[in-house]
Amino acid sequence: MPNKYFSDQFDDEEVLYVFRKHPVVMRKGLIIAMFMIMLGAIPAAIKPDLGFGWFFGGIGIGFIVGLILFSPFWISWYYSVFIVTDQRLIQITQKGLFHRSVVDMRLNQIQMINYQIAGLQETLLGFGTIMMQTFVGDLVIHEIHHPAKIQKKLLEILREKGIATISHPLIEDTDGTFTEQEDEAL
Repeated sequence: MPNKYFSDQFDDEEVLYVFRKHPVVMRKGLIIAMFMIMLGAIPAAIKPDLGFGWFFGGIGIGFIVGLILFSPFWISWYYSVFIVTDQRLIQITQKGLFHRSVVDMRLNQIQMINYQIAGLQETLLGFGTIMMQTFVGDLVIHEIHHPAKIQKKLLEILREKGIATISHPLIEDTDGTFTEQEDEAL
């Protein structure tokens, strides 16, 4: 019996690709943590004659409080993952410590995969949005690390599994076989 990489994995299912959001999703928690460290140094800054013990002690306490306040953001990022198997796409979203949601979709439900990188921050830091059109609605995934690379990998997986997307439609030949439709030049 093969190893299971996640708890909901079927016995006959193979994990093909795993990806997650860009670490930039933790920026709010990082700002809060840095603010706590800075806040810890304020007593020694207001009254310098307290000495270095107060300064480093305040920074240490600020660091510990900042780490505690940052941990839910890290947990949400680390445990939110996208898993592509040979049968389905699973989106596991962890929100804080006690809330987890799972979206499970068969690969043959995916019709189209697009990506968008909009703005200076997304361009410089290398993250963007992936939009999947499916038979049941749209799945929009924001703040994905290297969306072009991930879109290409997803399309390769769909192509290997024989699943036609709108961007690469298959047409049926007269003998009943399917071939990829060629784009006509304008």
